[in-house]
Amino acid sequence: MTADTENTIQSQGLYVWQADNLLAATTTLDGRWQLPETQKTADNQASDDKTAAHIVTANRIATDTRTIKSGDIFLALQGDNFDGHDYINLAASKGALAAIVSRPISTSIPQLVVSDTRLALGHLAAHRRQQHKDVTIIAITGSSGKTTCKEMLGSIFGRLAPTLITRGNLNNDLGVPMMLLELSDHHRYAIIELGANHIGEIAYTTEIVRPDVACILNIGTAHLGEFGSREGICQTKAEIYHTLKAEQYAIVPDNDDFTNQLRRIAEDNTANVIGFGNTDVSASHLDVEPERSEFKLHIGTQVKDICLPLAGEHNVNNALAAAACAHALNISIDDIVVGLENARPAKGRLDSQMLGLHRLIDDTYNSNPHSVRAATKVLAAQTGTKILVLGDIGELGAAAVSEHQSLGRTIATAGIDILLCVGEYAGYTVAGAKEIGTADSINAQAFDDKDSLLSYLQQYLQVQQLHPCTVLFKGSRFMEMETLIDALVKE
Repeated sequence: MTADTENTIQSQGLYVWQADNLLAATTTLDGRWQLPETQKTADNQASDDKTAAHIVTANRIATDTRTIKSGDIFLALQGDNFDGHDYINLAASKGALAAIVSRPISTSIPQLVVSDTRLALGHLAAHRRQQHKDVTIIAITGSSGKTTCKEMLGSIFGRLAPTLITRGNLNNDLGVPMMLLELSDHHRYAIIELGANHIGEIAYTTEIVRPDVACILNIGTAHLGEFGSREGICQTKAEIYHTLKAEQYAIVPDNDDFTNQLRRIAEDNTANVIGFGNTDVSASHLDVEPERSEFKLHIGTQVKDICLPLAGEHNVNNALAAAACAHALNISIDDIVVGLENARPAKGRLDSQMLGLHRLIDDTYNSNPHSVRAATKVLAAQTGTKILVLGDIGELGAAAVSEHQSLGRTIATAGIDILLCVGEYAGYTVAGAKEIGTADSINAQAFDDKDSLLSYLQQYLQVQQLHPCTVLFKGSRFMEMETLIDALVKE
């Protein structure tokens, strides 16, 4: 790459990776350069490092050969069912100018050899974060609502200044560093979502992100099988506060079972703790409609009317969390309201469409007991016959049977007319519903597979074509409940 090209990259606000800063970022992982034989000037490591400095200049690190562009650096990750080292030569053929590896292979491009490429990704992202000290980062976590709150924050901050926002589900120990590697000099804010499916994951990603504002939405039962208890989930989520400095902000939910515990942990790290729900940021005069929520937003002594284009009390709570994060950064209440009123649901997050007179609500992005209860409340507020189509919830461990039974009991008392369940635990959910409900109050059925459920639902909606129904679809990602919606629409 020529000096002119490098200057162009800098003028575009893109960070330039070179042999020396790549080496500096991976020093604790024993990073060292290894050159192809054709590029070696002497048979010693000092020569490799020196020569690499003249060869390696890039502005992008990629982990997927399908997205490799000419001039990229390829980082070879390893997993249970794949090994990126097998694709280094493919990356080179597509224009990669170097590779980051945990074991060198025979290839035509320079290789930065490190002890662990997964950790190297985190180290590189942390290095990148330190190069962008002017970027203000908001990190959010919680058992449910992360994606929606992230989109709300993106709507608030995106209209004020260039803002980096977590894409899709890039919220784990691989996705978070991948997002941070996309920081540029143009960004003024970053909204980073932190998820966790094992102990220590948020502690790791928080160390990389170093947020200025750290927010916990709630403590539910997602991944209960991994964490063992809600107390374990609370301790894991609270790791998001651990890097905060005295002048930075912790955002705490007021109406959670673990509010007091979270507030104590937050206050151990910073004096700036903002509560949302019924203290610093709250809502009053709430009117939840089938497709929107109207309320008065209270921030301190300021009050503004707001019409949120999302249904459900849980989304009002997400909006309060987003407002608290923005308030911590001195964003005006007027800008907060405009941002929230322009927020839109992500795909699979209470998306709705019409099928004749029937409304289909797609809430299939993912599921846990907390979000199922929230979705049930949204469905109960709808019109016509209310049908909940529910797939299994995963990652509940030994609590799977009791959690599904408990959900059935909750659904039976929520004002739902029909409950259609599918999956390994469908029978337990239906049994829970029948413990509480009666034949007159809820029609609960379990199906062996989605095809049989679909056949029943198609026939029912056909018979009811002159009588509007609202059907909400929900289930964990592995259940792919959205295929039922696709089949109904296609028909």
